[in-house]
Amino acid sequence: MRIMVVSDTHGRIKDVVDQYQKFKNIDMIIHLGDYHRDALRIKELVNSKMVCVKGNTDGEFSEKSYKVIEIEGHKILLTHGHMEKVKSNLLQLYYKTVSLSCDAVLFGHTHIPVNIRNKGILFLNPGSPTMPKGGNPPSFALIDLQRQSVSSEIVSLKIS
Repeated sequence: MRIMVVSDTHGRIKDVVDQYQKFKNIDMIIHLGDYHRDALRIKELVNSKMVCVKGNTDGEFSEKSYKVIEIEGHKILLTHGHMEKVKSNLLQLYYKTVSLSCDAVLFGHTHIPVNIRNKGILFLNPGSPTMPKGGNPPSFALIDLQRQSVSSEIVSLKIS
């Protein structure tokens, strides 16, 4: 299963829709918040399966801002990251991921891409396709999930 992961679109979805249509073999989109309504609009435009969580600008400041999903035998934590204070470090995020017995965590909030494995857990932040920070280009992520493996990559958008 191939999953497109986006976060922090902040009302601008054209490039996300364009990239989705370019790849054509994406089975699902995960939107990690800021803005939740963008996820709903993207789903309408591309008619794809969509899973989303709310971010700090979506008016959600509670534990309801995360979800755990299971796909291809993998348990994945989805969160925007503001409740786990990911702008400071990933320690709270790590503990939450472990406490929920997840083998991957997808998060946003920082607008900075992350694609690392630590202690067997995949930490993936797709960055932002519209408001990147830290000198990074606009980006999203792709995950290829199979029962025995998970591969992930950050994809930089080439904006013309």
